[in-house]
Amino acid sequence: MTDNNFRDENNFEELDDVCDECKKEDESVSQNLILTGFKLCKSCRLSKTIFPV
Repeated sequence: MTDNNFRDENNFEELDDVCDECKKEDESVSQNLILTGFKLCKSCRLSKTIFPV
């Protein structure tokens, strides 16, 4: 098997560092995606933690 078998173009689209809530680009989006499974920046994650509506 080669590395090409493990690559999928659809997976690279998810790592675009754009927040789903505020649509701003931030490097914390990919970090939060790995940690929590949600594409949120630091500020949106904090606001969702404080106000979970």
